[in-house]
Amino acid sequence: MLPTTHLLYLHGFRSSPQSTKAQQLEHRVRSQHPGVHWWCPALPVSPRAAMDLLLHGLADWPREQMVVVGSSLGGFYARVLSHRLGCRSALINPAAHPSRDLQRHIGEHPAWHDPQERVHFQPAFIEELREWEATLPPTGVAHNQERQRHWAIVAQGDEVLDWREMQAFCAHATVRLLPGSDHALSDFEQHMDALMDFLNLATESPPKA
Repeated sequence: MLPTTHLLYLHGFRSSPQSTKAQQLEHRVRSQHPGVHWWCPALPVSPRAAMDLLLHGLADWPREQMVVVGSSLGGFYARVLSHRLGCRSALINPAAHPSRDLQRHIGEHPAWHDPQERVHFQPAFIEELREWEATLPPTGVAHNQERQRHWAIVAQGDEVLDWREMQAFCAHATVRLLPGSDHALSDFEQHMDALMDFLNLATESPPKA
């Protein structure tokens, strides 16, 4: 397996690139693997706009040397992208049924990392999520080779999402099942080494095109 030269991190609903996990991972990558191309965009609330932004930004990334990491709703997006692009992925407490679960969040909410910023989640966004859900293959038994390309961490103590649904959603991946923790994965730093092992980040800068 080729070393990873390009790494994308996707935050969750109402979150941002300022999330603790994004900041911790970025620090680790930049300090230990400065040659790796890191991208953690602020995602639009609209799922269609978010995926348009990502697909455009990833157009020139090397499929065999990139990994998409996503948390919660970002984990759902990460799986959609990995299936569409054929790249590797790492999912952190991913949203398995976002069109169902986010229906109760239609309306206006404060952003987690800036309460002055408002998040407007519109009814039309539910249908946009359904469209992306429909692009994923049915959950089934995965071959070992596929599990080697995909990794997930699922917390049984998640207070927002059902860990059983998340585990089923990650059936294509090697799953690190935690007996406790929470949705935010507050103990993320304890699992960083396992994630870094999976990422297999390049130690040298990629050659310039």
